Amino acid sequence: MWSRAAAMRAVRATVVVPGLFAIADKLVGNLQMATFAAFGGFATLVLAAFAGNRRDKLIAHGGLALAGSALLVIGTAVNSSVAVAAIATVPVAFAVFFAGVAGPNAASGATAALLAYVLPAASPGTIAMIPDRLAGWWLASLAGTAAVLAFSPAPGGDRLRRAAARVAGTLADQLEAMLAGEANETGLAACVEAKHELLAQFTATPFRPTGLATADQALANAVELLEWCTSLTLDSARERGDLRDAAEPERALLNRAAGVLRDAGSRLAGADAGRRLDRPELDGLEAERVRSLRQLRELGPGRAGFTAQARLSFHAHSIAVTALAIDADALLATGIADADWVAEARTRWFGGETLPDPAGRLGRTHRFAGVAARHASVRSVWFVNSLRGAVALAAAVAVADLSSVQHGFWVVLGTLSVLRTNAAATGATALRALLGTVVGFAIGGALLLAIGTSSTALWVAFPIAVFVAAYAPGTAPFAIGQAAFTVTVAVLFNLLVPAGWQVGLVRIEDVAIGCAVSVVAGTLLWPRGVASVVGDDLADAFRAGAVYLSQAIEWVSGLREHPPAGAVRAIAAGVRLDDALRAFLAEQGSKRIDKHELWRLVGGTMRLRLTAHAVAGLPRDGAIDLAVRAELERRAETLTGWYHLLAEQVDRPRGTPLAALAAPRFDPPEPDTPTLSHHAIWLHEYLGHLAEHLGELVPPAVHLAEIRRRPWWR
Repeated sequence: MWSRAAAMRAVRATVVVPGLFAIADKLVGNLQMATFAAFGGFATLVLAAFAGNRRDKLIAHGGLALAGSALLVIGTAVNSSVAVAAIATVPVAFAVFFAGVAGPNAASGATAALLAYVLPAASPGTIAMIPDRLAGWWLASLAGTAAVLAFSPAPGGDRLRRAAARVAGTLADQLEAMLAGEANETGLAACVEAKHELLAQFTATPFRPTGLATADQALANAVELLEWCTSLTLDSARERGDLRDAAEPERALLNRAAGVLRDAGSRLAGADAGRRLDRPELDGLEAERVRSLRQLRELGPGRAGFTAQARLSFHAHSIAVTALAIDADALLATGIADADWVAEARTRWFGGETLPDPAGRLGRTHRFAGVAARHASVRSVWFVNSLRGAVALAAAVAVADLSSVQHGFWVVLGTLSVLRTNAAATGATALRALLGTVVGFAIGGALLLAIGTSSTALWVAFPIAVFVAAYAPGTAPFAIGQAAFTVTVAVLFNLLVPAGWQVGLVRIEDVAIGCAVSVVAGTLLWPRGVASVVGDDLADAFRAGAVYLSQAIEWVSGLREHPPAGAVRAIAAGVRLDDALRAFLAEQGSKRIDKHELWRLVGGTMRLRLTAHAVAGLPRDGAIDLAVRAELERRAETLTGWYHLLAEQVDRPRGTPLAALAAPRFDPPEPDTPTLSHHAIWLHEYLGHLAEHLGELVPPAVHLAEIRRRPWWR
């Protein structure tokens, strides 16, 4: 399959890897430097595929060079003892794998960094070789980084930001159509389509397409808020799509919200690049919110039309608050505003209570510590998969040393290349790896037999083999990539120490051992893989969100002395669930549950969490009528109890049978009831909107519960 990016990657590797190898081998005459320059070039140019602009790539490659240097030293230092090497591999490999929580570049560079460790850890060597090995690694890092910066495809634009901009624009169109009385199903369908495109871009890779930088965090939050704003807008349109005769304050508020959403979309699309921070639309939207609330209070409960206007005001304010948060995140994501400005603005808009600054004022190191702490749990796919990979690599190092194979490095690399997140996927990949290695051995053996001892012919074949091996990843089946890499290795080792076709045969033996280690580790440590963690994290997210909602309602109703404390746990559970789902969707092999069913459940956790967050941001109303308060408590208890029951179904079975799930339904309060304040009406609306969407969670939850009760090998 033709790929311009793959072709440029292959050209870079073809120029750099043989060139560095020739310099270190022929000019310097150092085999250690030549070996690590060749494999370092392959790690830098093929195994690592960093995203972003040139600055992002420079930082990522610099980090890889430093991390690889440290790992190379550790690997060389521990290889003299089997026990020490195996024990050291566990924390080293775990740290490298787990560092992927920092962002996509850290995750995509894990294999390249580990190559700098497993090569010396599983190969003969002494401490005295470290300078030569570091020289080869740094030569490859410098040349590879320069090649990437000088010869990379022009960025095609940020697809995620463009998708987010499209959602913001379609939402603005829908609000304006409602105000003009022109809303229709076509406009609603456009909103849904744009939202699906955004989520598809956000989940297109196994790694979260955002990192720990302030702008990255803001973009991730903007995606979540845009999905929520779409739900709010669609619910409002279906309840009352023609707003031509709505009260003037609500019309003005929605009109301002549409303008802010359109501005946010323009910023995310890049139209505001380099503009001065001057945001009158945001201040205007907040002023309209204050005016709308003042008018609602003047109307007063019990007056004719109060309930209807309070409901419309609920929709308008929910959309307006979300639009404010979206535009604030857009300002951060595009670099127009900094975190301090946004924090100050949010304090001005929301009194410092609602929608706190997602990026915070902490440094990147502190944010990484916070992310790592959230993932330090067996409920985290990053934690469990990092531990599993670390144990598998440690076992491979021990097996390679104890079995005294000729090239133990290939045992460890075989384990690293085929280890997946469940036993079935690992086994299937292992078979493809062996098939590719056998094919590569056949091709390489025939090539070496034809070439004989001619070093000139080997030097001609070397760049061709590198080109094919570098082009194959992502464009050809896994087995073809393995075959091309085997040919490359056969030629490389024959240039170092001529041994003929036997090099390929040794690689088949070593890769077979490595694949076996990977399959055994996958079967013993985590046979169900990410699928089990997705269910566990879904259960956690539903439970944490239900607790947060219950606390928020008690706080707003005056039944709780302290503000809700469940936000941190609910957000942490949501992040872990998001990561687990991405890893599950990225697994090779067929899935036993449709991804759309999973996204429906994930959407249910997000709706629950954001509803609780919105409720927690309402002003406290200690004057709510006792009967109204009792009814709100009953509804809240019914909802939270149902969510806990749902969590039990999708959680690990523990011998519990499937229970019937029937979504509760609430009748709206009687119109124009004198005891209903607008706060009480808004609480009724929040709970009612949650209940309306519970029915769509039942079929996928039942299906997931049935799957979790089957044996893992079925």
